[in-house]
Amino acid sequence: MKLKVCGMKYNDNIISVAQLQPDYMGFIFYEKSPRNFVGNIPEIPKSIKKVGVFVNASLEEVIDKVNTHGLQAVQLHGEETPEFCIKLRYSLAPKRRDIAGSHPDIIKVFSIKDEFDFEVLRPYETVCDYFLFDTKGKNPGGNGYTFNWNVLENYPSTKPYFLSGGIGLESKDKLDIFFKSNASQYCEVLDINSRFEIEPALKDIEKLKEFKKGLF
Repeated sequence: MKLKVCGMKYNDNIISVAQLQPDYMGFIFYEKSPRNFVGNIPEIPKSIKKVGVFVNASLEEVIDKVNTHGLQAVQLHGEETPEFCIKLRYSLAPKRRDIAGSHPDIIKVFSIKDEFDFEVLRPYETVCDYFLFDTKGKNPGGNGYTFNWNVLENYPSTKPYFLSGGIGLESKDKLDIFFKSNASQYCEVLDINSRFEIEPALKDIEKLKEFKKGLF
């Protein structure tokens, strides 16, 4: 199981979290969020994928942030259409065959509470690399509570997904049960954020260490 720490903002804190070697670190580019990132991302190990999180941003803005910050993944947290994902994938693809590397991963977010119509995933199957399931709440993310993970027992796809939404130290027993269930078969990444904060965007390093030690 891989780990993503999202909602990074402060340079010293970013460097401290990077020392814990999560697989992904998320940077939110959404002005209405208290975790909105501005400035330059400090240098972190190349083994950590930098994820840009966007909410209904324009294609031009996403591409600009990818190029400016060297993002390896784009997380779409709004109402982005399959057509938008196709345009984004094409725009981010290497323009020449002799250029090494591939496009940044595209992660499409879907919010769940107690039930979910998995048919909405179908148009996105071929246009994104991962799904991300988060808790439906008043904010696009960072609401601080979990959804009913049993809903994922009915997951009809083989596409790997991120599990997000209110995961914290107190989630260990629940996660242990989840990992033993069929629902976790295609879960590849745990995405953590608000439950590990001293204040919005400022991560508690000791809590992160404890969580990582207990589960990874």
